[in-house]
Amino acid sequence: MYGAKKPQPDSENEVWKYHLDRFADEYRHQLAALSWGLHLQNPASKETLGLDLQPTPHFVFCSQEALETFNRNTDNQMQEAIGLIDAHKPETEVLIIAIGTGQIKLLYFEPDIPPPICFERSQETTEALIPQLEEHLKTILEKADSP
Repeated sequence: MYGAKKPQPDSENEVWKYHLDRFADEYRHQLAALSWGLHLQNPASKETLGLDLQPTPHFVFCSQEALETFNRNTDNQMQEAIGLIDAHKPETEVLIIAIGTGQIKLLYFEPDIPPPICFERSQETTEALIPQLEEHLKTILEKADSP
């Protein structure tokens, strides 16, 4: 998966997903470090890490209740995603719900280095990682929008 060139998107609706995949590939270790660091801060939390792209990329937390309500309101179109969220293993996997305009996308992967080791090696706090990653994604999306 890593390093494999993904085909260019066919439609404008898919452009943000394509660039989000690029971001996840390029910053997989930092995303794993962030995911694990946030898990350590509140291991019993039922919230899922989210990445809201509007108006500019920023991390959010999605409650289990909000996801279940969203699933009901979309005729269970989120059922598969909820299954992945329920089975998520933070010590080996990264799971982030990306929220675009009227669409969502899961960033779900198992990095080549486990998240706890990524966090340990990063030597960054979650408070430092969050704005760095938000800025990297903002830059990627802005480059995508420019001619």
